[in-house]
Amino acid sequence: MKRILSAFVLLAGMSVTAAWAQSSQTPLSFKSTECNADGTVTFRYLDRQAKDVQVDVQFAGRKAMTRDGRGLWSVTLGPAAPDMYPYCFVVDGVSIMDPQCNQYFPNEGFKNSLLEIPSRQGALAHDIRNVPHGALHYISYYSKSLGATNHAVVYLPPSYGKDTKKRFPVFYLISGTTDTEEVYYKVGRMNYILDNLLAEGKAKEMIIVLPYGNPYKLLPTVPGAAGVPQTRFGGDVFSKDLNDDLMPYIEQHYRTINDRDHRAIGGFSRGGNQGLMNGLSHLDKFSYLCSYSSFTSTDIPGVYDNAADTNSKLHLFWLGVGTDDFLFGTARDYMEFLDKKGIRTVKEFTTDKFGHTWMNAKYFLSRTMPLLFNPEASEAAMRGGQPAPAATGQEQQFTPAVMARLFPRPIVSPDYQQGGIIFRMKAPEAKEVLLVAEPYSQPLRMVKDGEGVWTASVSAGPGGQWQTFTYYFQVDGTAVADPNNMYLSPCKGFKPSVACHPDAAYSFVRMGDIAHGTVSYDLNKGEARYVPASGSTNTVITLVPGKDDTVESWFKVGGADAMADKLIADKRMKPCTIVVGKGSGKNVLRADDYTTWAERQKALEELLLSK
Repeated sequence: MKRILSAFVLLAGMSVTAAWAQSSQTPLSFKSTECNADGTVTFRYLDRQAKDVQVDVQFAGRKAMTRDGRGLWSVTLGPAAPDMYPYCFVVDGVSIMDPQCNQYFPNEGFKNSLLEIPSRQGALAHDIRNVPHGALHYISYYSKSLGATNHAVVYLPPSYGKDTKKRFPVFYLISGTTDTEEVYYKVGRMNYILDNLLAEGKAKEMIIVLPYGNPYKLLPTVPGAAGVPQTRFGGDVFSKDLNDDLMPYIEQHYRTINDRDHRAIGGFSRGGNQGLMNGLSHLDKFSYLCSYSSFTSTDIPGVYDNAADTNSKLHLFWLGVGTDDFLFGTARDYMEFLDKKGIRTVKEFTTDKFGHTWMNAKYFLSRTMPLLFNPEASEAAMRGGQPAPAATGQEQQFTPAVMARLFPRPIVSPDYQQGGIIFRMKAPEAKEVLLVAEPYSQPLRMVKDGEGVWTASVSAGPGGQWQTFTYYFQVDGTAVADPNNMYLSPCKGFKPSVACHPDAAYSFVRMGDIAHGTVSYDLNKGEARYVPASGSTNTVITLVPGKDDTVESWFKVGGADAMADKLIADKRMKPCTIVVGKGSGKNVLRADDYTTWAERQKALEELLLSK
């Protein structure tokens, strides 16, 4: 790649590793989070240069930290109830993830780490217990509605692989605004919640499908349209993709029971809106509806004004919201609307889970899973449904102004242009922002505009060849992942962002309508596995992660699955199975034998083509 010198100036004599110099002068061993016996949590962050550091955690809000003589900032907060809480550090006004924490919140925008306060009295619904665990598949499928490849996560119950004739009901579960398809897994812990319920005999076995709720993000950027898709529901691209592409894919590739009595749909926040809209608009397909901290349109033809018919088609219509949620007023109004129309529902309210949070999303999920695909239990719950609480006039309403405050117009970064990539970072108070990118031995200076947005551009090198690479911003000496890029390198410690131009050889965007394999992760074994669309094979390629990588890295950064899909589709190689983990002997590729992901991808391509 070559530099566009009009956009930035090369900083001579400065290596990439200089970004870490400020925090590596003297090694200091410490825990960034420590859960104390009294229920409090101590947060620590090392930065000898920063003037102000705060921690922003969901159970306490944003709190100042105190620095000691070693440059170690700390604060103790709480006590807090056992649960999982998003948090980040705010260093001189810039939010960053905890560089010591491996767990993070997948999101299109904000970058938060995850704090897990273990339960002491009674296990939490989402705890990882010693019970049989289901499998998780990451799938890619060509969406005719999008004209592009889309992605989803699929949970299979523990017995799925044992009884190969048994078929299962399906629950389509959608995350909220700005969330990715991973959030109900990595933050919502839907798999562990169901694993635990199944082990206790409290739920029916089911397949759970996690769609990506904002497929607009996969489409080319339309000037002036940034942020608009977040407010569109119903007859939109998401709904078309769900009904015309994802559901047919699931029913073709998995052993599903394909009738309305064995399909459920629901979600959190925007996902709840999307779930209700699609469920109520397709009562021929769904009979179990779940809304977690949400509501939907009061104008769905043939549904609200035909209560008897609607009630006869619904086994479960479940609505939950926190009384301290900013959506409580609008959600309550929707519940009251349904009551007046004679539509039966189950309603539940919380007061102790910090409002519009994933603590609520997990709790609501644990409450509804025992009712899904269980007509007797769901009917008993529906008979016990209570009317909506009376309005007090003090409830906050969800208005366009609230939407604009919560979800401001996004900054597009990386912005993939024909022949180039533009990187942007908003930091109005920063004195210097650098782009530290894997292809370069030296950081690149970014330029600030009048609104405090720093910009740098790069273009493809000789031959116009784009390759996947990692990068981050260095804001006044602090390393920061791109806050507007949903793709993070899932490595240990600090997690840089990942750039993959649509014109890269193995970008999913340019693949077209081809068959895709599946990727599954077994975190207990520390192993990941790619199986081609044609099924398991005798030819196995082993990829060993680098010392700072996880088992996800070869797929989420290295694109091993995308490369195999494309080479198989082009008949340049025979199908093979790819295993990421420990390995030795032939057909083994070690990440640490190469310096960059571009070099790793080239070596992988050569290995696959040799087979």
